[in-house]
Amino acid sequence: MKNKLLIISAGLLLAASVAGCAPTVQNGTQAAYIGVEDAKATALSAAQVDSADAQFSVAELSDHNGVLYYELDFTAGGQNYRYAIDAVTGTVIESGTTSNTTAPTQQQTAVQGEASVQQGTAVTSGQIGEDEAKRIALADAGVQEADTSYMHVRLDYDDGVVVYDVEFYVASTNTEYDYEIHAADGTIRSMDYDAENYAPQQPGNESSGTTKTEAEARSIALAKVPGATESDIRLYLDNDDGRLQYEGSIVYQGMKYEFEIDAYSGAIREWDAESVFD
Repeated sequence: MKNKLLIISAGLLLAASVAGCAPTVQNGTQAAYIGVEDAKATALSAAQVDSADAQFSVAELSDHNGVLYYELDFTAGGQNYRYAIDAVTGTVIESGTTSNTTAPTQQQTAVQGEASVQQGTAVTSGQIGEDEAKRIALADAGVQEADTSYMHVRLDYDDGVVVYDVEFYVASTNTEYDYEIHAADGTIRSMDYDAENYAPQQPGNESSGTTKTEAEARSIALAKVPGATESDIRLYLDNDDGRLQYEGSIVYQGMKYEFEIDAYSGAIREWDAESVFD
């Protein structure tokens, strides 16, 4: 029996919710939210299921890392459906389906799936393949494969999801990259890179001794996340063992990016990205 899992990265305004721009609940009411009935209708429409055929087992407002959404579980036509609907915008954040006929338990599924990956017998039908996972990682990093070394691609199993771990090193920038890519649809689930042995400039070594302004640091970080705006970023200047650097985060379209930027050169020293729902 096969489980079919579809994860849709959406929530175009999730970042505004996390950043504090979403309407708040006043006097215990939920007037700012779309309401559970509208959330149900959105889920049914996305699943192409008629309301008369659906039986809901869960329909409630939930909170994950400050993101308010409606959690919806229902069955129809021998299928189990699970949806997460943004409570403010009505956007489908996440969805999944499984067959409910003699379905194995979650524990059995996890054990079976992990065992197949470890034995190298994971079902490849519907998976993107190692070459495509590598291409996705390189394209996101803006790096040519010819400029990398120690390239490593490995099929793995993480929290019930089959993923590709892609790791590589770029000598010209002395940077190590690490990606986790969903094997079914090529979605980047998380990534990070670090400038190895980075030697930041110090005020005494600068002709002017000046640092990048906060506005310049914001622009550097936002340029890494196309579409993100000033409302999606939080940033502050920090002194780390005598080294000035900007630290902050960007929350946009269901992803959280954390970074460190050298205050003098503007170089991004560290960059991490992962889904707010992981």
